[in-house]
Amino acid sequence: MSDKAYYDYNTYLRSIFGERVQKIPLDAGMGCPNRDGTISEKGCIYCDSRGSGTGAWIRHGLSIPEQVRRGREFALRRYGAKKYIAYFQSFTNTYASPDRLRDLYDQALEFPGMVGLSVATRADCVNREVLELLRSYQKDYLVWVEYGLQSAHDETLLRINRGHDLACFEQALALTAEFGIPVCVHVILGLPGEDKEMMQATALYLSRQPVHGVKIHSLYVVKGTPLAQAYEAGEYRCLERDEYVDLVVDFIERLPAGIVIQRLTGDPIKAELVAPKWTLEKSITLQLIRDAFVRRRTRQGRFFR
Repeated sequence: MSDKAYYDYNTYLRSIFGERVQKIPLDAGMGCPNRDGTISEKGCIYCDSRGSGTGAWIRHGLSIPEQVRRGREFALRRYGAKKYIAYFQSFTNTYASPDRLRDLYDQALEFPGMVGLSVATRADCVNREVLELLRSYQKDYLVWVEYGLQSAHDETLLRINRGHDLACFEQALALTAEFGIPVCVHVILGLPGEDKEMMQATALYLSRQPVHGVKIHSLYVVKGTPLAQAYEAGEYRCLERDEYVDLVVDFIERLPAGIVIQRLTGDPIKAELVAPKWTLEKSITLQLIRDAFVRRRTRQGRFFR
């Protein structure tokens, strides 16, 4: 645990590498079975046509090597970082043949200073062959798999059109544990139909699983999504910022102290955001979360049993 009230990602990376390490988000132009008709053509209700990442790189026709080059230059200029993690972020980054995946991962990792590989995907898009490929990189790199769960409640997963249930997530988690690959789980606070107790229950559920990291996202409304239609029809209310801050602290209080908190809020694109506008003020929200831990005299793991 760091001197913060929670075990943050920067502290975790410094404990391994002894210096600043920066993730470089990459867009490999991957698809998603929840959009290409394999499961559904609608996708999750909050996700636009570009997936969970910005999609900016692929729209500009940039190759993986060019994305890495630009990302390294930015990380060095902005943060002074000289070590990097290739973060395959947009859409489902195991949704291709192992040969294709190996080629993409290798392109990203060939650059000097690359020390890690983080792959964001879905629980229904991994198998032994893919996990064996990821494990093969562990001898030279820090490797993580990131699974988008969002909620531990099947009724919520159905409501948001996630395309898989909790049992599917548990199967992927157990299989990943067999290969010894650390797992980061994405969750969203403020999903339609969920109250405070349900969100706390998701934290308690994750505290009992073989999970090594968590990313907490604020639910925001993006143009052109089913969630935007529900919001405009008055069928969905966004969380206020003070509500979200308290929910984040509640959530982290229920996680074991050893789980790495990799993210505390989302990063909407201003031109595409419908609501809530406070999600654009990330630094303010992060400071309010830190202040809430102090005010409440609490820390990660307080209610973990």
